[in-house]
Amino acid sequence: MSLRYRIYQLLDHRHPGIASKIVDISIMLLITLNVLAVILESVDEYYLTYQPWFDGFELLSVSAFSIEYFLRVWCCVENPRFQDPVRGRMRYMLTPMAIVDLLAFLPFYLTYFFELDARFLRVLRLVRMFKLTRYSSALDLLLAVIQREASAFISAIFVMVIIIIIASSGIYLLEHETQPEAFGSIPRAIWWATVTLTTVGYGDVVPLTPLGKAFGVLITIAGVGMAAMPAGILASGFSMEIQKRRELYRLKLREALADGVISRAEFEALKLSQQELGLEEEEAETILDCEKIMFQKTGKIPSHCPHCGQPLLPNNGNKS
Repeated sequence: MSLRYRIYQLLDHRHPGIASKIVDISIMLLITLNVLAVILESVDEYYLTYQPWFDGFELLSVSAFSIEYFLRVWCCVENPRFQDPVRGRMRYMLTPMAIVDLLAFLPFYLTYFFELDARFLRVLRLVRMFKLTRYSSALDLLLAVIQREASAFISAIFVMVIIIIIASSGIYLLEHETQPEAFGSIPRAIWWATVTLTTVGYGDVVPLTPLGKAFGVLITIAGVGMAAMPAGILASGFSMEIQKRRELYRLKLREALADGVISRAEFEALKLSQQELGLEEEEAETILDCEKIMFQKTGKIPSHCPHCGQPLLPNNGNKS
């Protein structure tokens, strides 16, 4: 294997040995320490006392993140998606995670060309937290669900905006004479409508007239339903995404079991697939036991799981 391919394996969690885990843990530890350093730097007493240490650690972090980014750009052509030496690397550099990797160190270099507020830079460095999504299956699952259900979330937000406008207009009509400072215009009433519909209810602005209070009760009840809508979308999305990942793992397992034996290379590939799909060990073992039982009984790859009855291959009307 070439050096570039080895580095690609190390950085992309594909190395079969312990070296990839050491690299992952080191980067995650560095990101965590960076977040902690940004938090502590906001305390003037700590920053003034240990400024040389903070500055030295920031320089070390920027160097590490810069090297990581350029190594990823260099070896990304080992991925079939980015095989072209020029256009492939350009496509990789425009991916969300590559942009996050770039933002992790770019502000540091911009200070040499532009006069930037130190507080702004300090907060911008918290972008490094998003690098953890590459190493956390839970965060990866959450982002996949949000991306999958993006249209549903947009629809829910659109409905909420409409209800906020209606609530603002209604409370303005009922309360603008009694409380001109709080409800003297629809834009002013938007604050009350938003905190009421989101069930936050700070209590700094409340209706005083009987009709205003009655209207507030209706808006509060509507807010409970609106708050439950995104939760339902997330729950449904999580269920569908987890089921999809289980089916993908079943497909890979069926390919490995086609000859009745799982070789060492196939086992390593299945282990890697399990980690990429974010499946727990118990889930993977359950799927494996299900496949083994059916294979031993029938001598062929099963079409349905004996436990849940779900098809192991999507029904697309084609025979394989």
